[in-house]
Amino acid sequence: MRILLTNDDGIHAPGIHAVKAALEELGEVWMVAPERPRSAAGHAITLHKPLRITPVTLPNGMKGHATSGTPTDCVTLGYHILMEERCDLVVSGINSGANLGWDLTYSGTVAAAIEGAILRLPAFAISLVTENAAASTLDYAPAAKFAAQITRRLLADPLPPQTFLNINVPAVPESELRGVTITHQGRREYVDRVVAREDPSGRPYYWQAGSIREDTPDPGSDVHAILENRISVTPVHLDMTAYPLLDQLRDWDLH
Repeated sequence: MRILLTNDDGIHAPGIHAVKAALEELGEVWMVAPERPRSAAGHAITLHKPLRITPVTLPNGMKGHATSGTPTDCVTLGYHILMEERCDLVVSGINSGANLGWDLTYSGTVAAAIEGAILRLPAFAISLVTENAAASTLDYAPAAKFAAQITRRLLADPLPPQTFLNINVPAVPESELRGVTITHQGRREYVDRVVAREDPSGRPYYWQAGSIREDTPDPGSDVHAILENRISVTPVHLDMTAYPLLDQLRDWDLH
């Protein structure tokens, strides 16, 4: 088995090292990740400047390739250039932080799995849901263990074309996990998103941040599963068409 592993936290992130160690028991793992953090890069691709791939040996002895591009670029370069289009699975993560609800539209972690699905490969994104803890202090072992389990299942029981899985694991001790829930995408909306400040010269600058808006509980959603300390597994389809609106729009008699 040949696995393409990437993330949006960068090649030095502890999450990708933990999942690489777990997946190496299943096959050959090609770790191709951004040279620096690219969180919230979405499905961006690099078109107007050259991309570079640099072999790296990390302090822990792991070997991989760092790229100057986005997570999506990493999948493209890993698949076409490094792996010469011989790949069985794309794994993205383990992300430090949630990718729940509407986060999917921003997430570089999820975008890498999307690119895997576009390449007609089995793919999943996996994230460790934590709010304020430093990435280096987190225990990625339960999530890495679950990633290995999902890898086995995906290869034994493939998903339909143009689909992938988005997985979120609560950042709690393994003994406190309350199982696994198959979920739908919930709501996760940010408010107070832009903070205005002034630099020492009196010129304005802005930080994009925001806090999570409390929403109506939605049992069965990925957001709700995490609140119950359950691993969330959400199947995602690339087709974003709002099918219930097709007949309504036809009634508009546009011309």
